[in-house]
Amino acid sequence: MVATPVRQDVKHEVKDLALAALGKQRIEWAGREMPVLRQIQERFTTEKPLAGIRLVACCHVTTETAHLAIALKNAGADALLIASNPLSTQDDVAASLVVDYGIPVFAIKGEDAATYERHVNIALDHRPNIIIDDGCDVVATLVKERKDQLAELIGTTEETTTGIVRLKAMFRDGVLTFPAVNVNDADTKHFFDNRYGTGQSTLDGIIRATNVLLAGKTIVVAGYGWCGKGTAMRARGLGANVIVTEIDPVKAIEAAMDGFRVAPMSEAAVDGDLFITVTGNKHVIRAEHFAVMKDGAIVCNSGHFDIEIDLKSLAAEATEIKEVRNFTQEYRLKSGKSVIVLGEGRLVNLAAAEGHPSAVMDMSFANQALAVEYLVKGKGKLEAGIHSVPVEVDQEIASLKLQAMGINIDSLTDEQIEYTNSWTSGT
Repeated sequence: MVATPVRQDVKHEVKDLALAALGKQRIEWAGREMPVLRQIQERFTTEKPLAGIRLVACCHVTTETAHLAIALKNAGADALLIASNPLSTQDDVAASLVVDYGIPVFAIKGEDAATYERHVNIALDHRPNIIIDDGCDVVATLVKERKDQLAELIGTTEETTTGIVRLKAMFRDGVLTFPAVNVNDADTKHFFDNRYGTGQSTLDGIIRATNVLLAGKTIVVAGYGWCGKGTAMRARGLGANVIVTEIDPVKAIEAAMDGFRVAPMSEAAVDGDLFITVTGNKHVIRAEHFAVMKDGAIVCNSGHFDIEIDLKSLAAEATEIKEVRNFTQEYRLKSGKSVIVLGEGRLVNLAAAEGHPSAVMDMSFANQALAVEYLVKGKGKLEAGIHSVPVEVDQEIASLKLQAMGINIDSLTDEQIEYTNSWTSGT
């Protein structure tokens, strides 16, 4: 993807613009495995479907997100990017987007909560027509604090389970007065991003943070949604004994049928060496679980927000908290045991590693780009509420990905088409 000349008036708040050269190199590397988004960007550059649209993206600021931001800008959008998580920003990428691509970015790795909230308000000061959200923070702030701007909003897209849960709650409460596209549930998103992306990148983050051997360890995976399935699958592939905890009986049966031990967290906490939360819910690991864990048990989170592990209760029981490795804190408890927390309980795959591989995010961000185009084309036609990504968009993305991978598939014959559309043909 070709960089646009830097504008001298690009607003930003990043760690260091001198990091831009390294960031650009890494952005270009990621682009090698993002052929679907590249094709969409090429069309966007010609057609300019987002001309005149003010757009805000609240996403993890990574090399992959850079390509989405560039595609949106080349589509004609007046785009601004903020971080969706204080520990996920890649500072060199943020710098390059400002210097090399002229995109306003407000994101610094490790920014505190006050800075994050300020950046959310800077994003809303942009008065967006479209919001790409990752966790629903920007949309929730708009609805709660900036109601006067709702008339300017065409719609939003959301690609996290956490964000979709929040949007559904907003809809039930009657405050979702605009269309929201559920990118998270697109087949070409959750089947691949959540399963293969989360599965690989979560374990990558754990290994980078700790350098522990996973073979022979007992790993507890909390939640057996698509992220949990991928994490459990990859953990077993590295030789771990996996326990799955669930609240959904159907998912629990599925985990058992997939060959995993299923148990409540109260039992799993006693046996686990390493705990990974991927539920999207609050306080999945709590004080009573810490109390029975092994000395030196490692806990981490790969859900969107840092609320799945009850760190306040853990800190209340700690006599000492110290950094033992990068992104690795040891909580020494009053009992004499210790619990190791990775990435401050935030997304371990982004806090301690680089997030999902670009080949996976290629499909996720292709969905985001086409969902934004769908919203703009449907301005004034789409009802308020949550909308699925159109099936034809999902199919197009899958076809483009197969084409890029050099894979051909069958197509129906005329006889088969006739058979599938008829009820009179018997066996």
